[in-house]
Amino acid sequence: MARFVLRAVFAALGLWVASRIVPGVVVTSTGSLIAAALLLGIVNALVRPIVVILTLPLTLLTLGLFLLVVNAMMIGLVAVLLQGFQVHGLVPGVLAAIVTGFASWIGNAAIKDGRREG
Repeated sequence: MARFVLRAVFAALGLWVASRIVPGVVVTSTGSLIAAALLLGIVNALVRPIVVILTLPLTLLTLGLFLLVVNAMMIGLVAVLLQGFQVHGLVPGVLAAIVTGFASWIGNAAIKDGRREG
């Protein structure tokens, strides 16, 4: 459970950075940001694996680049489900997916390093 919370913190950080640097991504409050990060974690755990399997041929055809669109779709789904988080279009969604993915990558590296030392 602690790892999920830590991943949600890095997702929230990524969404916050995306809302600051990507035009078209809007977070109205801190509560919405936290809710979006938690909901993104749940959506990535439940919905994303199904979508990845269904789009596997297209992902292979594009050499994995379609996964950016899948990640943008997951962020868009969170925006549809949550009122205080908005993504206006595919390009802002893809850019937010890149920023959030980078923040999550850093978070995963920090979690792994902490687990090795501890």
